[in-house]
Amino acid sequence: MEQYIVSARKYRPKAFEAVVGQDHITSTLEHAIKSNKLAQAMLFCGPRGVGKTSCARILAREINHINHEDVQEGDIALNIFELDAASNNSVDDIRDLVDQVRFAPQVGQYKVYIIDEVHMLSSAAFNAFLKTLEEPPPHAIFILATTEKHKIIPTILSRCQIYDFKRITIQDIAKHLAFIAAKEGIDAEEEALHLIARKADGALRDALSLFDRLASFGRGKITFQLVVENLNILDYEYFFKTVDLVLEGKMHDLFLLYRNILQAGFDGLDYVAGLADHLRDLMVARDASTLELLEVGENIRRQYHEQAQRTSMKFLVNALKLVGDTDARYKPAHNKRLLVESCLMQLAAPFLVESDEKKKVLA
Repeated sequence: MEQYIVSARKYRPKAFEAVVGQDHITSTLEHAIKSNKLAQAMLFCGPRGVGKTSCARILAREINHINHEDVQEGDIALNIFELDAASNNSVDDIRDLVDQVRFAPQVGQYKVYIIDEVHMLSSAAFNAFLKTLEEPPPHAIFILATTEKHKIIPTILSRCQIYDFKRITIQDIAKHLAFIAAKEGIDAEEEALHLIARKADGALRDALSLFDRLASFGRGKITFQLVVENLNILDYEYFFKTVDLVLEGKMHDLFLLYRNILQAGFDGLDYVAGLADHLRDLMVARDASTLELLEVGENIRRQYHEQAQRTSMKFLVNALKLVGDTDARYKPAHNKRLLVESCLMQLAAPFLVESDEKKKVLA
């Protein structure tokens, strides 16, 4: 049986142009290489799964003129060394590394040392590394990678050129997932890919893991409903329905909707936070010029615009404040369900009065 390779490995970028969502980093590195102004100590920092280690490997190959097509996944070039500081964080590990640095590379011009999760190094290990990092031999380049820059001592930071990686946008992740789906022959709905991207919270590696899981479960077909059910996500429809019921003054139906959400296994805080996001998106969707700021598929964007036209800016501002206050008070509250229901009552109350007045007029 042919060995299965997960998408995160199979589609790991092997050239700067293939890196997703980090153009500000890749263009700077490419220019530094071409102008021969590359620092000997660099710190790549940012959230998990956004391309720090991938960029470090690409950089190591580029400066040694190694053709990425000739390097297979899992191969380690003789002059590229990777150290996982999470499991090799003692002073002895760093001393061994420092001893290696003195020797010139057997192949290529540079020896490149990639130290992942560098914030895990002990204080003694950091101190043992300082002098080498400040005055490395001409053939050595250090690329440090971390998700927690604040844990790295200032003396290390001052010796490095710092590159801040950002969370990858939902649009960029969804676009990359669509590319992989096409390559793999997977039938994936646009809204489903946007939902996966949203769930990944800016981490492409997490998105690819979810994508693989859902593609396997759906037997080569990924639908919006499949993603909602398998990732236990509060669907957009819950929030569209909530605002519809609020605008219609249907307070009792709001209570029933919230009960259904709790019975489906969702936490009340997730619902409140999601409702705040939804109200913010409605505010953005009121104006056609800002509609493109919504990181959703075309169909959902259209729904936002249609619902936004039925709301007033005053309602949205007041609703956001009320839901925000509920969010802040949720964790210390003794009766969390009552707190959320009270929020829904206050949202619907003005429209309940309008609804009753209309009934009286009709009567």
